[in-house]
Amino acid sequence: MIKVRNNPAESRYEVLVDGGVVGFADYRVDGNVLTAPHTEVDPEHGGKGLAGKLITQLLDDAKEAGQQVLPVCPFVSVYIKKNPQYRELVPEQSWARFQLTDEN
Repeated sequence: MIKVRNNPAESRYEVLVDGGVVGFADYRVDGNVLTAPHTEVDPEHGGKGLAGKLITQLLDDAKEAGQQVLPVCPFVSVYIKKNPQYRELVPEQSWARFQLTDEN
């Protein structure tokens, strides 16, 4: 069974498989801006879409909370590029920095 949870004490989202943490996405919050600097999934669980589930939950929660997102982690930036419904969470002046413009 796969579960994603926010662990605010550790400032990260965690993905669990059968109750054990197998990956995480770190974050920092400053006011209404959430910065996502790093995502990691244990190699033995790679290729199963777990990182995508982590980032989907992180972005959905940020959207619900009215937060802006800075996708410093390259995986998060690429995920937003591939899922443009989340691009609105990134401040428009930061789109080029995170390669989210249509030209990239």
